[in-house]
Order: sequence, then C-alpha cells, then structure tokens
Amino acid sequence: DTGDFVVVVNAEKVRLTGKKEESKVYRHHTFYPGGLKEQDYKKVLARKPERIIEMAVKGMIPKTKLGRAVYKKLKVYKGAEHPHGAQNPEELK
Repeated sequence: DTGDFVVVVNAEKVRLTGKKEESKVYRHHTFYPGGLKEQDYKKVLARKPERIIEMAVKGMIPKTKLGRAVYKKLKVYKGAEHPHGAQNPEELK
C-alpha cells in the first residue's frame, strides 16, 4: 500500500511569486525531430490549471516504481467540485 489518496481542489487559484508568472515555461518533447514544445505559465493556467500542480508534484517525487504509484493517488481538480464526496475526505491545512 502506498498511502492515502490526496485530493486537491481549486487548482485555478494557484499563483506564483516574483517574476515567475512572466518567465516560467513548461516544456515537453514529442520525440519527433524538432519536437520540443513550450508553453508559458499563463497559457497553461488558462487551459489546464490542474497540470501546474500535477507537474510540480511529479517533479518532487522519486522517479521509481513507488514514486509512480504514489503519483497515481494524486487527484487535482480545477474548481471546488470533486467526485470524491462519498469517501468523506478530510480537509488538511
């Protein structure tokens, strides 16, 4: 067992400090020649704000089999609504 599920809500309210809002760039490669894709923070926040938290957490956990299992237990939602109400989640502060 790799622990409990973590549900993050209101991902659209995430903010960065300093000048990172203008300079932060998210990159990924399509594995085709010349396939490096870049998106700035504001574009990712407007399109899929949950990806910002997912990528930040994924960068912090180990790149091992256990790390992948732990990452699967992270659930991030854009607004306050989530489908996990039946599990009686506890709020952490």
